[in-house]
Amino acid sequence: MPERPARLTKPTLDKDLDKLTHVEDTIRYVTRPLVAPGIALIFLGLAMLFTGFYVLDRPRVTLTVAASALAGYMALNIGAKDVANNVGAAVGARAITIPSALIMAAIFEILGATLAGGPVIRTVSSHIVDTNEAANTGNLAWLMMAALLSAAVWINLATWLKAPVSTTHAIVGAVVGAGIASSGLSLVNWPLMLLISSAWVVTPIFGGTLAALFLFFIKTFIIYREDKIDAGRYWIPILIGVMAGIFATYLLIRTTTAGTLSFPAEAASSVVVGLIGWLIARPLVIRQSAGLDNKNSALRKLFRLPLVGSAALLSFAHGANDVANAIGPLAAIVRAGCSRFVSPPNGPAPLWVVMIGACGISVGLLLYGPRLIRLVGQQITKLNPMRAYCVALSAASTVIVASSFGLPVSSTHVAVGSVFGVGFFREWYTTHSKRRARYMRHKAHPQDPEDDEPEERNVDEIRRRRLVRRSHFMTIAVAWVVTVPVSAALAAVVYWVMVALFV
Repeated sequence: MPERPARLTKPTLDKDLDKLTHVEDTIRYVTRPLVAPGIALIFLGLAMLFTGFYVLDRPRVTLTVAASALAGYMALNIGAKDVANNVGAAVGARAITIPSALIMAAIFEILGATLAGGPVIRTVSSHIVDTNEAANTGNLAWLMMAALLSAAVWINLATWLKAPVSTTHAIVGAVVGAGIASSGLSLVNWPLMLLISSAWVVTPIFGGTLAALFLFFIKTFIIYREDKIDAGRYWIPILIGVMAGIFATYLLIRTTTAGTLSFPAEAASSVVVGLIGWLIARPLVIRQSAGLDNKNSALRKLFRLPLVGSAALLSFAHGANDVANAIGPLAAIVRAGCSRFVSPPNGPAPLWVVMIGACGISVGLLLYGPRLIRLVGQQITKLNPMRAYCVALSAASTVIVASSFGLPVSSTHVAVGSVFGVGFFREWYTTHSKRRARYMRHKAHPQDPEDDEPEERNVDEIRRRRLVRRSHFMTIAVAWVVTVPVSAALAAVVYWVMVALFV
């Protein structure tokens, strides 16, 4: 009788190992949603330890450490929500992947906050309410704590609902509401609030108009040309050089001491940087254009480089402007309780305070950022690299101008306004442009290039094919309108509760 072959497996052991494998898979599936909150909590703990290192021997150390946790929480929310403004257009145009966009945005957010965030931080921390009067009454720390907590909660709720509300509106409204609850209407700097509110109205219109002008230029001099690839080789390096010059101008204004450089020296430096950018970009664009067909799909490839550059510039501008939304109140609290470490009220915030906001924004966008990218990048109007470049460059330029004046404008406002500006311009240009009509007729009937007969326009068809989704416009507008009063009312309630419980 032949012997049975030896069995190489042990069924009982295999079953037990399979059970363990299923348990491990189940644990991974269940705990995956907890990874991001866990990392966020670790960051908040590190921010508190970091703050304690600087203020351990100062008065109100517990309150200051708690405020740093709230500032870090606010920064996480800003990063989670506002990353869509910075890279949504580039991702929507498929010029960069979401992971690459998030890493790039995180780096430039930190650079913008640390190098150029000072003016807006001073406005939020010292000028919206009379901080001297609030400090004299002993209410400043509680006022700013209430503002931080209420603004962060509102932004967290809006992010969860995927509503692109403004973090700037939230923190400014919260500071105003807590200030009124603390000492009445007289505590608020109403002329400055009028200026800030006016900027909120003007900047999205300006950003949309600027984006439309950029797109008009690109359509006129590149897209609707007989040899669009050749036109792209000529103009795209120039656009990159202009962008580099704008960035250099802003950096010189923000990072040099007043009077160090004269205006001619600053202008000459910016021109030199722009020329260097043009010289670097020109061979890259020429090499990239080799072998491309004379089609819009090929032209889009040439715009990926300037689009990524403009997204990086917008991330820098966002860090410079919106870091104040997170750490402006913290800077005020640190000044009130730990004056040994800070400059006078109008001076810059300490670097360690700025780093809490900058790193918090970067951590927030890395953990939670992709939630809103689709809305800004794809669902308002269709974006290709050319249109997305116009959106990013106009938004960055607008935020940079506002930041240089110390105005806490809404980067959400400006970015979405630029997207709408591009969409509405496309609607108008598609219907009214004679250059486009001639180009399209020549493309359809190349044998009759001189045919200038206007084509009939079907009004119903034009209305049906609108390029901007009005429903998103109304949703976003409503979210903007309610943010200031909601955050102000919430901050007032939180302030009264804090004072009742702890003072």
